[in-house]
Amino acid sequence: MKTPEKFVIKGGRVLRGTVDISGAKNAVVAILPAVILADEPCIIENVPDISDVEISIAILRQLGAVVRKISPNSYEIDGRGINLWTVPYQWARKMRASYYFMGALLGRFGHCRVSLPGGCPLGDRPIDQHLKAFKRLGADCKVDCGMVDITTPNGLRGAQIFFDLVTVGATMNTILAAVKADGLTVIENAAKEPHIVDLASFLNSMGADIMGAGTDTIKIRGVPYLHGTCYPVIPDQIEAGTYMVAAAATKGDVLVRNVIPKHLESIIDIMEKIGVKIEQYDDAVRVFVDGPLVKANVKTRPHPGFPTDMQPQISALLCLAEGTSIIKEGVSDARFQYVEELRRMGADIQVDGKVAVIEGTGSLTGAPVKACDLRAGAALMIAGLAANGITTIEDIFHIERGYADMQGKLRALGAEICKAPVSHEEDAKHEQDAKKNAV
Repeated sequence: MKTPEKFVIKGGRVLRGTVDISGAKNAVVAILPAVILADEPCIIENVPDISDVEISIAILRQLGAVVRKISPNSYEIDGRGINLWTVPYQWARKMRASYYFMGALLGRFGHCRVSLPGGCPLGDRPIDQHLKAFKRLGADCKVDCGMVDITTPNGLRGAQIFFDLVTVGATMNTILAAVKADGLTVIENAAKEPHIVDLASFLNSMGADIMGAGTDTIKIRGVPYLHGTCYPVIPDQIEAGTYMVAAAATKGDVLVRNVIPKHLESIIDIMEKIGVKIEQYDDAVRVFVDGPLVKANVKTRPHPGFPTDMQPQISALLCLAEGTSIIKEGVSDARFQYVEELRRMGADIQVDGKVAVIEGTGSLTGAPVKACDLRAGAALMIAGLAANGITTIEDIFHIERGYADMQGKLRALGAEICKAPVSHEEDAKHEQDAKKNAV
C-alpha cells in the first residue's frame, strides 16, 4: 500500500514566470468513455496526467479496450474488443465521472451496469436527471445494492428531454446515449459549459450529428457508425483559473499559456474587480498585481457565470483582500467544507447555508491542513503559497485527481514546495487540533 503523502509549502515566495495549462479534466473524463462508441480506433491528445485519467484508462482496459500511450499526453484507444458492460464498485467509487460510462455503454450495447459514482464529498449529487433522460430514450433503469442496471428492451429511440435543473453530468450522459439512438433527440435546459462543447466536437469529429452544444437546446440525430479520429482535448479553464489566482495571491507576475481566454471571461471579470491586472493574448493571459487587493461579491452560476469549481480558490484570494466580501454558492451543495481549514490559517470566514462572509485579514499564517476535495485542496495550496510560514496539506490525492504535476509547475514559478510522507502521529495531532478549534 502506498504511503500517504502531503505537500509542504514554505509561503511568501512571489510566483513569476510561465505555466502551461493541461487538458481539461472535466472534458477528458467524458471523452475517454465516449471512445466506447467508436467503431474504429481513436487518438486522444492533450490528455492531462491526473489520477482520474488513470482510473478511466483502467476501466477501459478492464472492459476489453486496447489502450496504448503514444506520447506523454496522447493515447491510442481501440474499443472494438470491448465485450463487457459492467463497471464494478471498486473502480466507480474512485471518481464521480465514472457515471459517463453509463451513457457510453448504453449507447453501444443497449445495456449497462455501473456502480453509483464516488469522487469528491460535495453533498448530495443524485443521478435522477440522468436516469430520467435514459428512460425518455426508451431505457428501463433499476438501482439495486448500489449498482445502476439499465436495459433497452426495444433499443434507444430519440426523444424530447427537458431537465428540471441545469446539469452538466446529465447533459453529457444524454449526448453519449443518444448519439447512436434511432431518430432525433432534443435536450432542453441543457448545460452550456465548454467541456460539453468539447465532448460534442469530439463525437462530431467521428461522424456524429450534434447541433447546439454550448446553448440551452442541443439536437442529436442518431447515426449508425462512428469512425476513428485524432482529437486534442481543450485546455482546462479551472486549472488556468487556479494558477491565475495563485499568481495574484502571491502578488506575482505569471503568464498562463495554452488557454482559451473566452472560457476565462467570468474569472477574469471577478479578479479584475478584486484589483488584479490581467492582459489577454490569443492563447495566454498575463496575471500580475501592482496595487492592493480589494473586496468583491461573488455568486457562482452555471456557465457562462462564475464557475463553482473556482469558488474555493477565489475565497482564498479574498482572505488576503481589504474589506468584507460575500460569496454566494448558486450551484453545488456542501462547497464550503474547506472553510474550517482556512480558519486554521487565520482566515475570518462565517458561513450561513450557501453564503460565506469573508473579512479580509490581509495575510494568512502557515498551518497543518487537509484537503477535503479537489478544489478545496487547490484553495489550500493558494493559501499556503501566500501565507507566512510553513503549510502542510494532507489528503493530496484529492488535488492529484484534477491537477497535473501541480508541485512541478509551482516550483517552476518559484514556489518552495515539496512532498513528504504523512506519519500517523501527525495525523492524530491534526485531528486533536481540529477538535480543539471546534470547541
